[in-house]
Amino acid sequence: MELNYKVLGEGKDLIILHGLFGSLDNWISLAKQWSENYKVWIIDQRNHGRSPHSDDFSYELMANDLWEFIEAHQIDQPIILGHSMGGKTAMEFAVQHPDQLSKLIVVDIAPVKYQVHHYKILEALNSIQPDRLESRSEADNKLMELIPEFGVRQFLLKNLDRKSDGSYAWKFNLPVLEREIVPISEWSISEGVFEKECLFVKGELSNYILPEYGLEIGNKFPAYQLEEVKGAGHWVHAEKSEEFYQIVSEFMKD
Repeated sequence: MELNYKVLGEGKDLIILHGLFGSLDNWISLAKQWSENYKVWIIDQRNHGRSPHSDDFSYELMANDLWEFIEAHQIDQPIILGHSMGGKTAMEFAVQHPDQLSKLIVVDIAPVKYQVHHYKILEALNSIQPDRLESRSEADNKLMELIPEFGVRQFLLKNLDRKSDGSYAWKFNLPVLEREIVPISEWSISEGVFEKECLFVKGELSNYILPEYGLEIGNKFPAYQLEEVKGAGHWVHAEKSEEFYQIVSEFMKD
């Protein structure tokens, strides 16, 4: 699958993978900062952003998409950073192809099974008929009925695309994401070990990386280190971007 991407800067390669319901646009600000020292590739994963839609959706497929992307662009030993769903894609790639990356950065996710907790978001998204919208504010008002958090609504509304005829459509493949939400949430990580340097970054207010997950993280990523960002939730990179930038930049140094 030929994934949509943007590339910025020159230097050692850094690949960034967004989370569920996200897109490469979520990472442009940080990518611009890192592009002063790195060649930064930000990618839309399948069924997200402007990458192709497919009825097939799994971490094995997304890890293979990443492998194909690296091969197609002849990227040598990149640092790979993934947030949430993108973090699981990055971990899956790392245990399958440990010789094809130099360092791994996993943002607020662990190699464990999670219970599904996106039902309210899915209900809110399904309450909107994009092709009948007259404005983004109309969509926001509809989302507000189920999602009071302004930041979450703005994150979701970045996926609302205005077409040439003036109508709207979701960039992500909502029917497939909804259908696969349980297996995507419950997926752990395939067999394998990534023994190179690995950084896990968690938000202090998030429960995605709990102390009891340490053993499972260590079994697959024995050289990992964990950093916590104070005052941040699951969207660490957006909520505390400067602190996050400094932590990750320090880790990426040779």
